[in-house]
Parts: sequence; C-alpha cells; structure tokens
Amino acid sequence: MTRRSLLAALPFVSLAQAASARHKITNLQTMVIQGDRTYVLVKITSDNGTYGIAEAYGSPGVAVKEQILSLRPWLIGKDPLEIDKLYTLLGVNQGSLSGGRTDGSAHNLMRAASGIEMALWDLAGKLLNVPSSTLLGGRFSNKTRVYNHAAPKDQLDKASCREWAAQVKADPAGFTCHKFVFAHDKHSNRTLSTKDLVNLQKGYENCREAVGWDHDIMVHCHWEYDVRTAIQIAKAVEGIKPVWLEDPLIVDYSDSWKRLCASSEVPICMGENLARREGFLPFILNQGADILHPDLRNSGGFLETKRIADLAAPFGIPMGTHNTGSQVNTYANAQWATSIRDFIAMETVTGKGGWMDKLILLDGPYIKDGHIAATDKPGLGYDINPDTAKAHLAAGEVWWG
Repeated sequence: MTRRSLLAALPFVSLAQAASARHKITNLQTMVIQGDRTYVLVKITSDNGTYGIAEAYGSPGVAVKEQILSLRPWLIGKDPLEIDKLYTLLGVNQGSLSGGRTDGSAHNLMRAASGIEMALWDLAGKLLNVPSSTLLGGRFSNKTRVYNHAAPKDQLDKASCREWAAQVKADPAGFTCHKFVFAHDKHSNRTLSTKDLVNLQKGYENCREAVGWDHDIMVHCHWEYDVRTAIQIAKAVEGIKPVWLEDPLIVDYSDSWKRLCASSEVPICMGENLARREGFLPFILNQGADILHPDLRNSGGFLETKRIADLAAPFGIPMGTHNTGSQVNTYANAQWATSIRDFIAMETVTGKGGWMDKLILLDGPYIKDGHIAATDKPGLGYDINPDTAKAHLAAGEVWWG
C-alpha cells in the first residue's frame, strides 16, 4: 500500500476532503403538516442533491412559513456549512434577531431562522458524513429522556389517580416523567383562592401516592401567577418532590423570579418563550431560574441554544427543553440534547402510537423506556415518511419531493 492510498483510507482524511469541497444552497422549501397542531417543516438542498430537514414553529405559526420563504433568495448560493454566519446574518438581511421575548416581526423571524438553522445542521452532518451531534462538539450521553403530559382525569379522586398510574406504568413507550397542570377556576387576578391552593396540594399528593417514586412529576403553570402565589404553590407541592415548577410568573425577567427561586425548595423552570442569549442572560446572572427550558424553535436553533447552556453551566443551571413539535422536531431535539452536558429531559406530544410516530423513517423503536436513542447516522439521522406526510398535509400544501 502506498502512502497516498493509506492516507486516503483514513477517516479523518475523508472528513477533511469532504470539508474542503465547497457546496452551495440551491433550494429552500417548506411543507406544512396538519394534526392537532400545525407543523412547519423546512428542507434545504445543496448543489449535490444532499438535503437537510428540520421543523420551525407551527401552532401558533402565523406567517412563519412566509417568513422562511422570504429568506430563500438570500440563502440561495450560500455555503451551507457556514451555519453560524448564515444564522447571524439572517437578522442583518431581514431586520433584527433581537433578544428577549419573541414578539411581533422579530417573533416570526426568530422562528424562521431557528428552523433554517436546524435544517442546516442536518445538511452539514450529511455533507460531512457524521452525526450532527459530532459537529456540535460530541455527545455527553447516548440517549435523551423525554416526558409527556399524561394526567389523571380528576386529581382529587384517588381512584382516578390510581387508574392513571396503572396506565402510565403500562405505556409501551415507557415514559417515567409526566408534566401536567392542576385544573382550577380562572380568576381575573393572578392569585389562587385558599380552596384552590389546598386542592392543588391534595391533587398532586394523590398523584404521588398513586404512582409512587419510580415516576417523576413536573408541575405545569402558564405564566399566570404573581410572586406570592407562586411561592405558595411551590410550598404546596414541595412534598411530592417535583422535578420542577414551570413558568409560574410572567415571561420576562424581573427580580420576582430571583425572589421566587430564593424562597422555593422546588426547582424553578422557565424559558420556552425566550429568544437567544440575550433573553436568558438576566435569568442566569441573577439566579432567576434553577432550570432553563428553551424551545429550540424559539431560542435560535442548535448552536445558539448550546451557547445558552454554556453560559448557564458556570452558574450550575441545567437545561431541559420545551417541545410541542412533531416527531421531526422531537427526534432532532433529542439528538441535539446529547451534546449538552447537563440535560434533564425534553417534552414531547408524540409517543402515543399514532400517525405522529410514523412521520419519520427510523430503523428501530422511536421511544424506548422513556428515552430516544442517539443516532450514528449522518446529520440528524432521519428522513420523512412520504406516505404519512402526504396523508396529513395541511390545506393547500403539496409534497415537496
């Protein structure tokens, strides 16, 4: 064997050769899938026919598809491996990828940019013939824990809680972590009545008694409480040892978040509506959260959210992720999560055994023992199942081929 043939056979040489080959983006497409929600899929194709697929935010997704397509003329001809540069300059091209909450025009741009960015990581992995997690720096785990929304019909009814516990323990997907809200009367203010507060405590205690300690519970809120009520809720659920109390206060940072964290024995989780490092930075610097919970489709995609995790790491703040996306976003999210050193769990609305679990083509089980396995395939390791996608296209949509 000659030196040249030996070097050609080495993996790192093959990777270097692939990296030296310059490619151009030749197409950007969207396809909207309709289920209980809408799911905006993004496909980016390079000049050699290789493509990457990801998902932008769907419901609510007004104008997200249109925003993605508006970026197409600018992206055509660009090098798909220059992901950070492309993502950053999308803001220069279209306005501002502003930090903080995702509102107004920046809201749509952020969601469009996030979907494009994640599709580029899938494409880059395929072009370089490595998993996207390798390009993100490597894996810290070989699987990602996922949690669902399974909840009793009536938390105040112990029989209902026992029925729920039996069902979740028999779930073939093996979920062992469940997030749900306590149903209560809606008030015009941001407080809970004494009755509701007492019932909330009883309800979650019934759930813990029924399911035991082999399953985890997350307490779900929707940004609806004032700081004193949030402290009371944290105290009420303290005994069941929840993984976290999620989004009890209004979205944006104030010192009320810091006060809540300092007062609560329950970890405080937030972040699904925040964008970029700028949105998370005050929570990190002021210890206004115990767990960060971004949505990759809001926060800026893979690299930006990894940077958020890196900022949080010196402060001892771990990461979970919000995810109401399809199987595409769930599987992609799980692959990204393996590149985060301190990752707790990822949300999913899939894993129920219906058509949503057949949207992508996989070789083995989708969710097993409550986890999604890492892939060794190039990119994000999936492709779209055309039969499933075509059967659930939103009105006016066509299969992209």
